[in-house]
Amino acid sequence: MKKMKFFVATGLLAAFSLLHFSFREIGYTSGGIKIDSLRSLYERPVAQWPKPNLDSGVKWQEFKALPDVDKSYFAIMDQPEVVLGKNLFFDPILSGSNQISCSSCHNPQTSWADKLSVSIGHDHASGNRNTPSLLNVRERKTFFWDGRATTLEDQVKSPIEAHNEMAMNLKDLPKKLNGIKAYKELVKKAYGTDKIVFDHVAKALASFQRTLTSRRSRFDRFLDGEYKQLSDKELEGLHLFRTKARCINCHNGQYLTDESFHNIGLTYYKRKYEDLGRYNVTKDPNDVGKFRTPSLRDVMNTNPWMHNGLFDNITGLLNIYNSGMQMNTATAAQKAADPLHPITDPLMKKLNLSKEEIQSIAAFLESITATQYKMQRPEKLPRD
Repeated sequence: MKKMKFFVATGLLAAFSLLHFSFREIGYTSGGIKIDSLRSLYERPVAQWPKPNLDSGVKWQEFKALPDVDKSYFAIMDQPEVVLGKNLFFDPILSGSNQISCSSCHNPQTSWADKLSVSIGHDHASGNRNTPSLLNVRERKTFFWDGRATTLEDQVKSPIEAHNEMAMNLKDLPKKLNGIKAYKELVKKAYGTDKIVFDHVAKALASFQRTLTSRRSRFDRFLDGEYKQLSDKELEGLHLFRTKARCINCHNGQYLTDESFHNIGLTYYKRKYEDLGRYNVTKDPNDVGKFRTPSLRDVMNTNPWMHNGLFDNITGLLNIYNSGMQMNTATAAQKAADPLHPITDPLMKKLNLSKEEIQSIAAFLESITATQYKMQRPEKLPRD
């Protein structure tokens, strides 16, 4: 009798497993939705897509495809200010040691990031935050994970003078560059004077960085009507991204970011890796643990992820969101006793995504990741 029960139970388990894993084979998503039904919802202009599941009060924008590469791209790259900025960007002379350039952390071979958990700078000192990609940086409203700069021109100052990055005195840098005839000539072409001041450096670097844009991904082509660009699994991921997984509450619009700041439960308060985030800028206790929402453009090329670079596995990262992270939020009593005790954003909620659904979302993230354009470094840097 026991053997019979065992065989019946084993047979039922096998049947359920076969049914579960054959959903996609018989035309259903892992959530039991007909693939054909899903395609009928999304194989149409974006304006006709079903509305996403959004929390009350969320300001969002619909997805929008990136345009083709600007036909004037090469003309833009030949502009004197951009030429100057490109040379400065790749030149280690901007550092105190003459060994570190902007490209040391923002490498064109790795999607303008560095593939490290945190940056390594002057005298091999480690930073405390992950290097964000510079792709599409011209579209950002604030800069750095904590949003402490509001223009690219202002942003460039911090890494140049930081002791654990390029460690260069901003007052000494113009003097250094004025000693190089080739740079004086480039500045003359760009700004009409050969007397170099730091403002020239900041403007030129910003102008060059504004040329760094993502290429079109398969998702962009899908948005423009090439519906075979997304597999069934990726399409399910798109649908989950907009509905059950709730990603679109923060990652929306053309660049898949709300340009805002959120605490997703990774403050590590009073523990190793503690980072109070935007609070360090505003000193507002409500900003403890908040970080800028990163763009998801080319996301699969810019790991490791998060402000601390501790996450290098996309499944593990998605599992964090799946948990909701509310276990790390302050209770009313904790907040009353300690105003800096972090509160996880209420947009973070337990999702109950299955393993297969998480895989589908990861597949969708691959579809919004474009082929890398690995810009060549200058063959020769400006020198006398």
